[in-house]
Parts: sequence; C-alpha cells; structure tokens
Amino acid sequence: MAYQPSDLLEPVIDIARRAGGEILAVYDTEFRVDEKADTSPLTAADLASHRAIKHGLEALTPEWPILSEESTSAVPFETRSSWQTYWLVDPLDGTREFVKRNGEFTVNIALIQGHRPVLGVVHVPVMGIDYYGSTETGAFRRDGAEQAKPIRVAALGDGPVRVVGSRSHGGSSLDRFLDRLGPHELVPMGSSLKLCLVAEGAADVYPRLGPTSEWDTAAAQAVVESAGGHVVDSNGKPMLYNAKADILNPHFLVYGDDSRDWTRYL
Repeated sequence: MAYQPSDLLEPVIDIARRAGGEILAVYDTEFRVDEKADTSPLTAADLASHRAIKHGLEALTPEWPILSEESTSAVPFETRSSWQTYWLVDPLDGTREFVKRNGEFTVNIALIQGHRPVLGVVHVPVMGIDYYGSTETGAFRRDGAEQAKPIRVAALGDGPVRVVGSRSHGGSSLDRFLDRLGPHELVPMGSSLKLCLVAEGAADVYPRLGPTSEWDTAAAQAVVESAGGHVVDSNGKPMLYNAKADILNPHFLVYGDDSRDWTRYL
C-alpha cells in the first residue's frame, strides 16, 4: 500500500500519546531504575512505551520495519542497509529527566525514507504537548485538546543569541562554542525538546557536541526541517540516518536562521 506522510501524522500522534500514557502510569509510582550496558538508565516506562509504539506501528504499516532504542536485539547493518523506509523510535527520550521527575522527557517517532526523516512526532507526556511535522504539511504544535498551531523557526534578533543546551550533558566543547559565539542566553533543557524549541522559534541554536544516537534526533529533526530550520553536522551537511554501520550521530548543530555560518563557532 502507498502512504503519504501527511496521511500518517494523526495516527502516529495517537500512538505517541498512548505511549505517553504508559509512561505516565509508571511516572506516578516508585519505579525501579536499572542500568543498560552503556550505563544509561532504563525503567519500566521505557519498555511499556516501546511495546505500545511497536504494537501501534505494526498495525498501521505492517510492511515497514521498526528500529527502536528498546528493541530486544540489534538489527545488523547488513539487514537494515536495505531499508528504504522504516520507523525510527525512541520510546522515552530523556530517561535521566524522567528519573529526576522534571517533566523534560519525550516520545519520539520518526519515519525515515532514503536516509532522511520525512515525518516526525515528538510527544511531551507531562505537558500534553505534541510537536509534529512532515515535508508536505509543515510543522505544528498542539497543546492538549487545543487546535494545532503552525510553528516556524525565528529570524535572529538584535539581542543575545538564544542557545538551548543539554540539561544533563554539557562539557568543555559547549563552553568553547559559547565563548566563540559571544553574547548569548543559555537555556538548559532535556531530551528532544531542545530541537523543538528551535523549531517553534523559542531558541536560535542548539549545538550538540557530545554523543547521541539516531533515535534521539530523527523525529525532532523532521519537525525542525518542516518548520524551516536546519540540522547539520560539523561540515554543514544535513544529518542522515541508516547510512553507516553504527547508529551514533556526529556532533551537530540545530538552527533556524541560516544568514549566519554557525559552524564557525565549533
């Protein structure tokens, strides 16, 4: 069956919301925190969200594979390198923020076609907010039951540059970027919400100069690009997906206004 990304947005938003409900059911309990092999935290909420998303996407598009952070086994590159279309999922992005109970965690679902994210849904369970977009529709924000509103990246103003950065992962590379950038305001934020702030014009740039995986960024990249923004590597090239054996992202920049060469601050 042929699908248009725009036709899939509402069903995927519903799936993300159901996953968010599973997360909140755990959030309201005294949940246990385990440690994965890479020392990152894992909770019952990650797994419950994964199951809800997997069930929903398999029912929606049974012919498309799903790559999730919480998949029980890694998919060899020899297998996934043949995928032209697939779902890329982070069932709970920002597990550290979930554990801290600060609300800054998200459900991320992206549709990848030809190494690019063409549809993305970012659901914020605690706030009841959905950020979503596709190459055909543009980008939107929906607060709970309210009507969705189009969002667009912002042009640079005359004041300090509004920088959004990781709440849990900073470091000397970010400090150097900020020193070179000059006058700025730094807003700490968790999860893929950082990209969404750029997409809706609430921040000008997000430099990510530390490790991330492809499922961390794909959904929000689709939102940013649908809102007129850019997500590029340190050479200024758009971020690609499933183009190499590992699933680690390079260092990258997210920005709205392309009148400035942001890579010169790296």
